[in-house]
Amino acid sequence: MKVIDILNNTDKAVFSFELVPPLKGGDINKIYEAIEPLIALAPPFINITFHRDEVVYREYPDGTIKKVTVTKRPGSVALAAAIMRRYNVDMVPHIVCGGATRHKIENELIDLNFLDIENVMALRGDPIPGERFFTPEEGGHQYSCELVEQITRMNHGQYLDDTLTDAVPTNFCIGVAGYPEKHYEAPNQACDIENLKKKVDAGANYIVTQMFFDNSKFFQFVDKCRAQGITVPIVPGLKPISTFKHLEMLPRTFSIDIPHELVKEIRSCKNNKEINQVGIEWCVAQSKELIAHGVPAVHYYTMGKSENIQEIVKQVF
Repeated sequence: MKVIDILNNTDKAVFSFELVPPLKGGDINKIYEAIEPLIALAPPFINITFHRDEVVYREYPDGTIKKVTVTKRPGSVALAAAIMRRYNVDMVPHIVCGGATRHKIENELIDLNFLDIENVMALRGDPIPGERFFTPEEGGHQYSCELVEQITRMNHGQYLDDTLTDAVPTNFCIGVAGYPEKHYEAPNQACDIENLKKKVDAGANYIVTQMFFDNSKFFQFVDKCRAQGITVPIVPGLKPISTFKHLEMLPRTFSIDIPHELVKEIRSCKNNKEINQVGIEWCVAQSKELIAHGVPAVHYYTMGKSENIQEIVKQVF
């Protein structure tokens, strides 16, 4: 089923979560073991992240240093197909502009279409590690709205090779990202929401937000989106804090604020076990308030760990 149909036809809020593929050489069975407790709670769909190739410099025994392209987490498409067939749950693989040409993206979408995967999350992606600014591949996309346009054209049977006749249309439901505290590159939130509107106008069916810890920012964001003419469902994305490192890492990595009250609670903890419990309680409270305000779903970022998400879902849904 398409995510948009799930969101529009549910009589109560549902939950979804996001998985990270294993590192190259990793065991898929460990992924199964991690997600099976969440699968038992019946999520209607699951997201699979995609990680672009990275360029690293390696020193060899002879003293030479060579530039090497490394794929750290391959297999997103295969993992999506494997989980969908094993557990009969709809999958939402991420498609990113970073590191990809339009032709590479088209081929990946064809693969997904052949696998009967009909949901995708269209994202620009992050800059290469170590670089401040995003640089598109030659023949690729600069902005995610261009990626949405490409997928929408394929849904109308328009492929990059315009000599094709009677090309079969794809049937993708397209999700995109929204930022309650604005994208870090946007000059202001108004411009950021204008850019989000472009993605919706290009064919996006729904929005999933960046993580946030203050629900008032989400409610204000939704109001501003509606005022801008954005009518598609907006799904809040949440991430429970679980370690001391998150206090520094999350704001720095995702350009988000952590409320002072939550910071004080975390700093009063003696260890990560206590912090994990604080994170669960805060996320439960966020989830319940969001559902009371009528959100169609809550999306959880697991970042490789599912135990705290399991506890949250059990308390909320």
